[in-house]
Amino acid sequence: MRFAAVVSLIGLLTLSTSIAEESVVRPKPERWDEAIGKFLEADAKEAPPKQAILFVGSSSIRMWDAKEWFPKLETINRGFGGSWTQDVIHYLDKIVVPYAPKTIVLYEGDNDMGGGLKPEAVFDDYVKFAEAVHEKLPKSNVIFVAIKPSIKRWALWPEMKKANALVTKRCESQPLERFLDIAPLLLGADGKPDARFFVKDGLHLSKEGYKAWSDLLRPMLRAPRP
Repeated sequence: MRFAAVVSLIGLLTLSTSIAEESVVRPKPERWDEAIGKFLEADAKEAPPKQAILFVGSSSIRMWDAKEWFPKLETINRGFGGSWTQDVIHYLDKIVVPYAPKTIVLYEGDNDMGGGLKPEAVFDDYVKFAEAVHEKLPKSNVIFVAIKPSIKRWALWPEMKKANALVTKRCESQPLERFLDIAPLLLGADGKPDARFFVKDGLHLSKEGYKAWSDLLRPMLRAPRP
């Protein structure tokens, strides 16, 4: 009798988790058609270089001036602010695959979790992205930039750490995937986000924040200092 009760409880917990996940209404990727169209127009005017380093993801990528921080490397920036991992997957054949990048620097998951996704769902979407890349670009490396602790979304940090941990474990077993742990750089002595690294909205990085990120990423790209 007691065993049956335990099984029943487990079933209820699983069901409640499933229902909670299903209650998250994912935004439609097509909302970015105009933004992606502008990228394609730019590509038509001047084709980006092949085998470059592609920065792709949400606003933390869009605002990352790779040409300033990595001036001696060929880079492409395809960040579109507010995007989720699913959106990059949706447009993979338009803003990732055609460039045949040597390395892909991805920052996603922040908005996904801000929108209500659980760590496991964020991880699953990353795996979908990585596997799609490996299928179509078998020689491209993927660098997952950790979901950052921020002032604005500090309440979500415990869940974000779980998502980061899941991605870390996967990257450790995949020769073409690496995890860039930027989280410790952004935390102060009190263990909370250091305001120096953020602009006024408490979410996006300041120039000092991008310097810290770039300095950490540079060895992974084998890039000389600017």
